[in-house]
Amino acid sequence: MNYCIQVGAFLNLDNAVGLMDKLNAKGLDAYYFKDNTGLYKVRFGNYQTEPTVRETALQLQTKGIIEAYLIIKPEDQAAARAVGRGKNYLREQIVKTAENFVGMPYHWGGQSPKQGFDCSGLTMAVYRLNGLELERTSGSQYQTGKPVTREALQAGDLVFFATGKDKKISHVGIYIGQDQFIHAPSSGKKVRTDLLSQAYYVKTYSGARTYM
Repeated sequence: MNYCIQVGAFLNLDNAVGLMDKLNAKGLDAYYFKDNTGLYKVRFGNYQTEPTVRETALQLQTKGIIEAYLIIKPEDQAAARAVGRGKNYLREQIVKTAENFVGMPYHWGGQSPKQGFDCSGLTMAVYRLNGLELERTSGSQYQTGKPVTREALQAGDLVFFATGKDKKISHVGIYIGQDQFIHAPSSGKKVRTDLLSQAYYVKTYSGARTYM
């Protein structure tokens, strides 16, 4: 998790979408999510250091691209986590979000329902909708998460696979519990649920990561 910039919180979804579209037109890759209070929050960016994110936000404000803003620190990224509900609530929401995308077509480079998804585009989109920002590729997501053993897996964690001869991380899915994970398999297929215990995934499994 890195730093990002929050530029709006709305009761009306259309307002959040409008601001998101405006920022995306400027090339900022903005997104929105609904937090536990019912507000739709608009964020963008994935910055490694606090000085970098603050300088960027100030420059954008000076240019009139954004107005008021809030710097979101890595430890505060899980904005959808409800007070008193803890991490389990967030994990449940991640699973529900992922389940909504089952049946969507695979599309290399895709990261939205409109485009379709590739494997890391799916995980990034699901996490974004719950207030968590991930890196774009499966390899980068693997590097930035906290290692989790197979036995300690919890719903919402990411599971990674090395499907090529070079043994590099090349595939990722969202663990949903009871040996199951949701993923975007490959070209010509759709987002679906599979079992970690299936022979192919046992053979290619490389580890798991948590971001919560």
